[in-house]
Amino acid sequence: MTFDLIATTAFGIESITARELENLGFSDLKVENGRITFKGDERDIARCNIHLRTADRILIKMAEFKAVTFEELFQGVKAIPWGDLMPIDAEMHVIGRSVRSGLFSVPDCQSITKKAIVEKMKEKYRISVFEETGPKYKIEVALLKDIVTITVDTTGPGLNKRGYRRIVGEAPLKETMACALLLLTYWKRGRILVDPLCGSGTIPIEAAMIAKNMAPGVNRSFVAETWRDFDSQIWDDVRAEARAAEIKDVPRTIFGSDLDPKAVELAVHHAKEAGVGHIAGFKQMNVLDFYSKEKYGFMVTNPPYGERIGEMRAVERLYSDLGKVYKRLDSWSFYLITSHPSFEKLFGKTADKRRKLYNGQLLCQYYQFLGPKPPKENSGIILPKD
Repeated sequence: MTFDLIATTAFGIESITARELENLGFSDLKVENGRITFKGDERDIARCNIHLRTADRILIKMAEFKAVTFEELFQGVKAIPWGDLMPIDAEMHVIGRSVRSGLFSVPDCQSITKKAIVEKMKEKYRISVFEETGPKYKIEVALLKDIVTITVDTTGPGLNKRGYRRIVGEAPLKETMACALLLLTYWKRGRILVDPLCGSGTIPIEAAMIAKNMAPGVNRSFVAETWRDFDSQIWDDVRAEARAAEIKDVPRTIFGSDLDPKAVELAVHHAKEAGVGHIAGFKQMNVLDFYSKEKYGFMVTNPPYGERIGEMRAVERLYSDLGKVYKRLDSWSFYLITSHPSFEKLFGKTADKRRKLYNGQLLCQYYQFLGPKPPKENSGIILPKD
């Protein structure tokens, strides 16, 4: 069966997710704010969930129609052949949202959607009461300018939940956003990459997974795997193919550091959990102490933004310190994301490129300072001695 699928993303990285989908062989992509729509079958659902690094979820789009009255909403939902997807004991969990639509009451929209689904299921299974003790189907009714989109989630916990980060530090960066930051650079396997403010290690770990060609979802499960009409062997096959494609011998050119020794300890733990402890190295150090004799490296980092009361002065000093490090590494490329409006002034240089990105709900700029291209591939790094 071919489905209309939606890969949801954070605002600003839709083109990155679209490129990932193209690399997986998908075409005829429709790119919109926060989502990419495309067609695929059950195997494609498994491939996208297991392989996509920057998407948030993979949804099945069941229908799209206009509704300005509750009756139109009811009839539009009831017209969907729900019994073709859901079994007689399906647990039907309906969520909703409404933006600039006449039907603005989300609880009412959810209630009417659930009622319409049950009525359609009654026609299919010829029963009046549903126990809902079986596999879970999370259904969303989303209204935007009176256009209703009905979707079913195939993912479960968001795709940022790789499975390795069970303990989170302060102000964690989502794994999906960390990957987007990396995929927006010119970095590639074998080149030095450093995050001198690594926190719990997300950016170096995600870089190590990219270097290893490790599918981000290979070690976790997805809600669609519990659906009885979906073939579990397909998921097993996709995982096996992903593991077979992993690169065994990856040079150790990815590093993270942080002033907080507890953050470094956490990063080391997460890297081991992710299966990349031998690829990504971590050390406790002050950002000003960083240096490398190697050239053409990459620094990719998510520094503090100074959003909390009393932090601003320390954060601004940190940005100035990063600028000093940049001046010492004149062949390196620096990539930094922050919401601070005066970052470039504090850093001491105007970025070669800037890109608007949302880190959570916060509008940020991704500052890109591009170094020269290397004459040949370089690897290796020197960190300060203990």
